[in-house]
Amino acid sequence: MSFKESGDYSFEAAVSMTFETIYLMYKDPLYRFIYRYTRDEQLSIDIVQDTFVKFHKYQNRYDVSRASLKTYLFKIGYHLMINKIKRRKKWQSLLPFLVKGEESFSSDTVEKMTIQWAIKELSEKHRSVILLIYYHDMTQEETANVLDIPVGTVKSRLSTAIKHLRDLLEGQNDEITL
Repeated sequence: MSFKESGDYSFEAAVSMTFETIYLMYKDPLYRFIYRYTRDEQLSIDIVQDTFVKFHKYQNRYDVSRASLKTYLFKIGYHLMINKIKRRKKWQSLLPFLVKGEESFSSDTVEKMTIQWAIKELSEKHRSVILLIYYHDMTQEETANVLDIPVGTVKSRLSTAIKHLRDLLEGQNDEITL
């Protein structure tokens, strides 16, 4: 398996990559993660941009022995996203008329919409684990590193999230067939 196929790079390969190469390689997966979490296109674009600005500014802090480059970037993006969401909720509670409401989204199938709805119904901590593991093919260890939590907590949240999704989707299927 080549470096391009795995998406994770050795220290020597990562050092030799230009910032532009890193950006081109990881902007789309990072955007998809953020967008699936927030369902806000502009916010997702802003967070991806802020992630790479922060990475560029603090790239000397990257320690290859602690995490892959992908995990490091997702960790930065995740923390920026959580902070922006918290700030947005604060502003929304203070000045609700300044924050746009949720926009409806179109989908090709009812099934896809149902799954997206069910994932959105999860708590933030459970949603992030599902998105990182199932949509971004991260291991439980990488997910733990991105979220700054122990691997055991990732396993527990994953199990709880799957059970909750199953309950939501089974209930939704009952309503659809009636």
